[in-house]
Amino acid sequence: MIPGGSKAPGGELAIAINAKFGSLDAFKTAFNDAGVKRFGSGWAWLILNKQGELEVISTANQDSPFMEGTFPILGNDVWEHAYYLKYKNQRPEYLNAWWNVVNWDEVAKRYTRARSR
Repeated sequence: MIPGGSKAPGGELAIAINAKFGSLDAFKTAFNDAGVKRFGSGWAWLILNKQGELEVISTANQDSPFMEGTFPILGNDVWEHAYYLKYKNQRPEYLNAWWNVVNWDEVAKRYTRARSR
């Protein structure tokens, strides 16, 4: 995360997100949906799956995409400790605000690294 960073991905990552999800907004909706629907504690993820494609998933508790042999590109902690003091039980509002601090440059590096493995 980085305050004041790029508001959207660029380059190959942007092309891949648009190809998979149709638009950045559609990707954000899918990602937020994964986070909101995670019952209890866990994570929402953008991963590179075993077929080399982007995918949005959610994992419970401390589980990581690495456990399934996939590569995490972007993750958001949806455990209550991540947002409760400011957002109380309003997880959707937390997820919407979180997009303001995503470090898209770092996400792009992780995407490039995942594709080269």
